[in-house]
Amino acid sequence: LETGASFPFAINNSTGWIVVASELDREAVDFYSFGVEAQDQGNPPMASSASVSVTVLDVNDNSPEFTRREYGARLNEDAAVGTSVLTVSAVDRDANSVITYQISSGNTRNRFSITSQSGGGLISLALPLDYKLERQYLLTIAASDGTRQDTAQVVINVTDANTHRPVFQSSHYTVNVNEDRPVGTTVVVISATDEDTGENARITYLMEDSIPQFRIAAETGAVTTQMELDYEDQVSYTLAITARDNGIPQKSDTTYLEILVSDVNDNAPQFLRDSYQGSVFEDVPAFTSVLQVSATDRDSGLNGRVFYTFQGGDDGDGDFIIESTSGIVRTLRRLDRENVPLYTLRAFAVDKGVPAKRTPVEIQVTVLDVNDNPPVFERDEFDIFVEENSPIGLVVARITATDPDEGTNAQIMYQIVEGNIPEVFQLDIFSGELTALADLDYESKAEYVMVVQATSAPLVSRATVHVRLRDTNDNSPQLKNFEILFNNYITNRSGSFPGGVIGRIPAHDPDVSDSLTYAFEQGNELNLVLLDPRSGDLRLSPALDNNRPLEAVMRVSVSDGVHSATAQCTLRVTVITDEMLSNSITLRLADMSQERFLSPLLSRFLEGVAAVLATPRHRVVLFNIQTDTDVGTARILNVSLSVLLPASGHGARFFSSEELQERLYLNRSLLAAISAQRVLPFDDNICLREPCENYMRCVSVLQFDSSAPFLASDTILFRPIHPVTGLRCRCPPGFTGDYCETEIDLCYSSPCGSNGRCRSREGGYTCECHEDFTGERCELSARGGRCTPGVCRNGGTCLNLLVGGFRCQCPPGHYEKPFCAMSTRSFPPRSFLTFRGLRQRFHFTLALTFATKERDGLLLYNGRFNEKHDFVALEIVGEQVQLTFSAGTGTAPAAPRHGIPGIPSRASHPRRCLALRPWQARCPQPVLGRSGLPQGPSEQKVAVVTVDDCDTGLALRFGPLLGNYSCAAQGTQSGSKK
Repeated sequence: LETGASFPFAINNSTGWIVVASELDREAVDFYSFGVEAQDQGNPPMASSASVSVTVLDVNDNSPEFTRREYGARLNEDAAVGTSVLTVSAVDRDANSVITYQISSGNTRNRFSITSQSGGGLISLALPLDYKLERQYLLTIAASDGTRQDTAQVVINVTDANTHRPVFQSSHYTVNVNEDRPVGTTVVVISATDEDTGENARITYLMEDSIPQFRIAAETGAVTTQMELDYEDQVSYTLAITARDNGIPQKSDTTYLEILVSDVNDNAPQFLRDSYQGSVFEDVPAFTSVLQVSATDRDSGLNGRVFYTFQGGDDGDGDFIIESTSGIVRTLRRLDRENVPLYTLRAFAVDKGVPAKRTPVEIQVTVLDVNDNPPVFERDEFDIFVEENSPIGLVVARITATDPDEGTNAQIMYQIVEGNIPEVFQLDIFSGELTALADLDYESKAEYVMVVQATSAPLVSRATVHVRLRDTNDNSPQLKNFEILFNNYITNRSGSFPGGVIGRIPAHDPDVSDSLTYAFEQGNELNLVLLDPRSGDLRLSPALDNNRPLEAVMRVSVSDGVHSATAQCTLRVTVITDEMLSNSITLRLADMSQERFLSPLLSRFLEGVAAVLATPRHRVVLFNIQTDTDVGTARILNVSLSVLLPASGHGARFFSSEELQERLYLNRSLLAAISAQRVLPFDDNICLREPCENYMRCVSVLQFDSSAPFLASDTILFRPIHPVTGLRCRCPPGFTGDYCETEIDLCYSSPCGSNGRCRSREGGYTCECHEDFTGERCELSARGGRCTPGVCRNGGTCLNLLVGGFRCQCPPGHYEKPFCAMSTRSFPPRSFLTFRGLRQRFHFTLALTFATKERDGLLLYNGRFNEKHDFVALEIVGEQVQLTFSAGTGTAPAAPRHGIPGIPSRASHPRRCLALRPWQARCPQPVLGRSGLPQGPSEQKVAVVTVDDCDTGLALRFGPLLGNYSCAAQGTQSGSKK
């Protein structure tokens, strides 16, 4: 045999029997074919071969084997009987094996059957299933070839039948989602329920329509965003959602989900323009509308409500405001284009969301020019120097101004508005060139002052132009006649004579560059006046230091080397005496300087004083001119003078100071008219403060300083004698004693004689003359006397009678005979009559009778010459007689005043004559000190006024008790003034 090692056959070498050498397995090899060789023992051996075929016959040595150990199947409970469930399969390696299948176990209630079919076992439903009874069957299937068998497990799951569909809880769902939620946000989880189980109850969710913003999880029903939402694009979505089970057949339910997108403040306001431009005139009033900005916000509600503000931006340094609701930009105050021509503002549109969003915008406001700025000159004053005699037509200067406005508002025109009369210069209207139109002469006019005007209609500006000419030597010196008024007050004090320079010759050369020389040509042979020929300074010769008056006329010349001039110099020396000074007064002139008074008003002033006093001018001696330094900035000049009486001869007598004061004060208007100067009321003297004790009277005492320098004007050199005010206390007339405490009755010597009755008054007496007698002491008789000066009053003419005596011929008018007296006057409206002031200080009585138709009027007024301080006034006020008086306290506004209660005057009755008597201010007894000596008058001032025939004492004491008996009244005032 030719075999391998594993060959299952072997051959007996001797017999040739082929035997099985090893186990056969048909299932492995069912046919063998091999060759057999027979060989003899010969030599050579001979052999022969043959082919042997061996077929292995099958025996049942293999069991059937299932292809799978376990099988599974699922079967709905509603499957019909006979329904094939599955086929199991077993394999038997034996040949011609017939396998049968049977359910060996697990076939509860014989629900299933198995049949052999095509080599397999087909399991079929034999009886109806009931899911509620059995949900699973575990069948053991046996496969047998008749002898041998194999088993396999078959699991049949009974599935519930899909008898229920999924059900949503609602047919419509509504949810809200903020538009700013991120992608992937779960909006809502939609769920449905299915009463089935298993696959039939496993629900799959899906959206019927493809909405790209959302997706739904098939297993969970969670609806999530897969795109960003935008409320401003779409505010709501409606999704159709289907819940489908996995049963067979599948069943489903559909619901609708409405997703409302909630607005959030995700949009900033947006302006309608990227920037805004506007314009406004610079002169518009505050709160004028300039422009309006507008912004929108795609958000809704408060998130989309927009307001406007400059806060955090730029409001032009507070020049603009913006209305928060309308967006109107307004001016907050007046603008000035010249300071800020263009504003770049930054406003914000802000919504009311939380947090708020804001958007800026740039606003350009152009300030339009108006002609609100006048032209401006470079300087307020221009100084231009021009040679005199320059040619006509010469452009001497160019005067220009600038205007900060623009355009036509900045166009400037020039003109001369003042100082060019006659027309010497011309100013070009456009260029501002100043041209000379006439010959320029330094001596005629050294300087031209013009006011030029730059006009940018209607605004103007002005500047002053000084055109100063440069001089050339072409004129003669100028010299006027002048006076040297030397008031020589001889005192015991040495050094009072003015030994130094008293002034200089008032020469003037229009040619300012000239050098002058001076000389006396004649009249100064005695060298009374000493002259410096170079400077023109004047000195007085010591020979004039005496008490003799002098007047000398001299001739003076002045030369510039080419030309010369002469003039008259008059030296007047006036000797000032103590009597002259003690009878002097000081007048106060308003708005006056020393120079202006000396030239040319001195002469007119002396004429005015002489006219008022009816005396020749040469009798008015003016010895002092002095600026009042106690009145601040007021220009008041004090002028001191004394006046000789007209009829005085060698024994010169002067007007008293009091008389000068009264006459000049009462005739101030006449003096002002003649002298062309305004005369002010007299100033109070030092006695106003009442420095004297007890009843002593203060008398002003003037001391004089003769060391004052000369005053100079164009035509006068004047040497003043400055008064220095002092005082002296003495007993007034009618008082005596160590303390002036005893009053003397001056009627004790019967000064009126037998021709009159003496009535005592404070400081003197008054004679009341009998009929046909007159004179201060009633010494003149109209029947036996002769005419004497002044016996006939009021300008009456005295005529001596042949038979003796005299007669007064009165001028026309209501004068009373026999001596032309006038005791009755009538007064038209706004007129008055003046008398000398009341001199009594402590007590006096005044009686007067009047008749009037007026309800109100002033009957009597007595006050100071300066119209201030203490006074006495008797008036009719509302048909009542009323007395008002003030003792004065030194300052007029604070002066204590007291009004006596009114007394019925019956003044409204026409021509009812009433007697007012007496009015008296009575001084009580002196105040006595501890030593018993008088210390002065009481501080109580008492005034009594009585009308008609009234019992004064009865009316004062019992008038109120008697009803209407009020014909007298009394007033009292306390004060330290005497």
